[in-house]
Formats: sequence, C-alpha cells, structure tokens
Amino acid sequence: MNAIFFSLILVSFFNAAHQQLIWMPIGPDAVSPMQVLTEGMILSAKGSVELALGLVGVMAFFLGLMKIAEEGGLLRIIARLVRPLMVRLFPDVPPEHPAMGAMILNISANAMGLGNAATPFGIRAMQELNRLNVNKGTASNAMALFLAINTSSVTLLPTGVIALRAAAGSHDPAGILPITLFATLCSTVVAILAAKLYQRFSPLPSVSEKEALEAFSDSGDLDSTNTIDSEGYPTWISYVALGSLLALIPLAILYGKAIGPWVVPGLAVGLLSFGIVRGVPVYEAFVEGAKEGFNVAIKIIPFLVAILVAVGMFRHSGMMETLIGVIGPLTGRFGLPAEVLPMALMRPLSGSGAFGLLAETINNPQIGPDSYIGYLVSTLQGSTETTFYVLAVYFGAAQIKKTRHALAAGLTADAAGIVAAVAACSYLFR
Repeated sequence: MNAIFFSLILVSFFNAAHQQLIWMPIGPDAVSPMQVLTEGMILSAKGSVELALGLVGVMAFFLGLMKIAEEGGLLRIIARLVRPLMVRLFPDVPPEHPAMGAMILNISANAMGLGNAATPFGIRAMQELNRLNVNKGTASNAMALFLAINTSSVTLLPTGVIALRAAAGSHDPAGILPITLFATLCSTVVAILAAKLYQRFSPLPSVSEKEALEAFSDSGDLDSTNTIDSEGYPTWISYVALGSLLALIPLAILYGKAIGPWVVPGLAVGLLSFGIVRGVPVYEAFVEGAKEGFNVAIKIIPFLVAILVAVGMFRHSGMMETLIGVIGPLTGRFGLPAEVLPMALMRPLSGSGAFGLLAETINNPQIGPDSYIGYLVSTLQGSTETTFYVLAVYFGAAQIKKTRHALAAGLTADAAGIVAAVAACSYLFR
C-alpha cells in the first residue's frame, strides 16, 4: 500500500503540474489545473470522513443484529453447515472460531447485494482472523484469501443496481441478474486460485515458538459461547444445505426484482426472531453490538482519508482521462468501449465514484440502461468490488500494514470479472 499510495499522489501531482505549466486562462473565471487538484484533495478528504460517519449507523445496526445471531448460536450453526468447504479453503482457521461464522455472513450478505451489511461482517471477520495471526501487522494467508473472495464474491441480487436501472427507465431492470451471476462466479474462482498461487511467492516472515504461542493465546478462549462441535454436522447435511443454497440461484434470476426489497427487512426480522427463540435478550445484545460498530467506524477514518484522497487526486489531475485516451482505442476492439473504461477503472478504486458513473451513463439519453453499454456498466457495478476501499477498511480495522499478495489477488479477480462481464454482454446484447 505504501507504493500504491505514493504512486497515485506522485503521478497525479506531476500530471497536474504539467497541465499548469501549459495552461492558458480563458476568461476571468478560469480555474487552473493546480487549483482543481487542490479542491479535489480537500473534497476527497471531507468526503472520506462523511463516508465513514455515514457508515456509523449502518455498521451499528448490522453489528447489533450480528451480536444477536452470535449470542443465539447462529454463527455456530452456519459454520457447521459449510464446514466442509470452508475448512478446505481456510485450513489455518479452526472451524469453531468466530472468524469462520463472520466470514460466512459477510459472503452471504455480498451474495444478496447488501454491500453495507457485508462491510460490518467483513470487518469483524478480519479482526477475528487477526487474533489468529502470528505476524501482527502482516496479512496472513487466510486474510489475503478472504479479502480476495470478498472482492469477487458471487452476487445473486445486485439490489442497488436493479433499483438504479429501474429509476433510469429500463424495461428489464433485473435483466443483469444472470450475467452478473456468471461474472461473479468466474471472478470468485479466479480469486481463490490467484490467492492460493500468489501466496507461494509472498512467504510469511518466520516467528519464534514464543511469539506463536503469544499469538495463539491472543486468539481468545474458545469456550462454549464461541465454539461448535469440531466434527460439525454429518457431511450429507452440509451438502444438502449447500445444494439448497444453489437451488436459490434460478429463483434469484427469475424473481430477483421482487425479492430485493424484502431482503434487509427480512434479515432484521429473521435474526431478531431467532434471538427470541434462542432466549437471547435481543435489545441488550443489539445495543452491545451497536457500540462495537460505532467504535469500528471511527477507527477506519484515517485509512479512508488516505486512500480516497489519493484516488480523488488521480481523478482531478486529469490522469484518469489521459489513461482512458491511451488505452480506449485498444480495449474497444475487445468489447470494452471508451464510454465504459471510466467505470472499469473506477470500480476497484471507489464504490461511490463508480456508482455515480453508472448513474451518469445509463441516464444518458444517447446510451440508456438497455443498450449494450448500459448492460455492461450495470454488470460491472454488480459483479466487481471496490478492492482498494475494501483493502483499506478491512485491513485498517485489523491494523494490517503489510498486505502481501492480497491486493494482487483482488485485482486479478477484478480483471476476471471484467473479462467475464464483457464476454457475457457481448454474447447476449451485441
């Protein structure tokens, strides 16, 4: 992250400096390139804090619900159901550890297109993984793999994109469901393979036996509150549960638009009802979890300021437009028109920026939501993730400074998602 952070700022500065030197003011109200860059930096810093503060309520709400689920034992139940798959993917994480349940809820929320709900779960998972980490400050293999999966996870219901397409007058707002599902399936498989491959070229520093024991003791006592039977459910029950989940895919494709508005209210009622049935004092548990969400949201502000200011400088310096002008003619030959490039480049950097570009593109009367470009930008928004944002927030919450191969694996998954989206949209809509 040191190299990326410095490179974005340095390149942006020199590009703006070059434009400033050749700039010829036209009229008394002309704004110089350096002034634009300065204003962009200030607005990005201000916006990063506003974004973090805006997350406080959402994170407090969903972490409150998660606390109810945790105290009621839902995390243990889910972890036992998917244990066969998760144990193979994360051999370094004990199947009974709270990190396993938090990762599962994060992946489930992403699958339903609930990015705001997934963030608190993901932060909790990363913090729990860090308790198992023997190299404090350095991402473990499990952390890197989880981040890669998180930035590419299978999406059944891209609810936000569907709503935006409907508002733009699309005749089939949910038409992106099958192509989004295809693109995310491809990117998730690539994410797992890339993380497993890249970790071979990014070895962890060795630690002494004493340091390993200290790290293990820091992982907490796995008492009856946080543990499950290490053997889990019988294998056939796990596969029946996974099969039932896969059976939801065609339902999501057919009825995604109708299901979308029910997801968040249904999640709240379902978790609260589960807590009541399990005898959990739901109000007290919710408040306790909400307190933790508030603290985490405040903690991530410095990391958000750093990454969003660097991205804002990259945009306001004109470097983004320069890059598009160079590679646009080449990518257009492969189904990625110049109109889509800003979206493809912005999506890994800024979710809000990419969402704004999506809205601007599909509301353009010359493009529209149901054109090839409209479908492609919609699919990119629904099938890729803000890798830099997720990396900054998740690793920032766990105080991870050395990310190792996590960024490379996430960007590889992003590239696979873009290629799959272009392939699917080219086949169906060109």
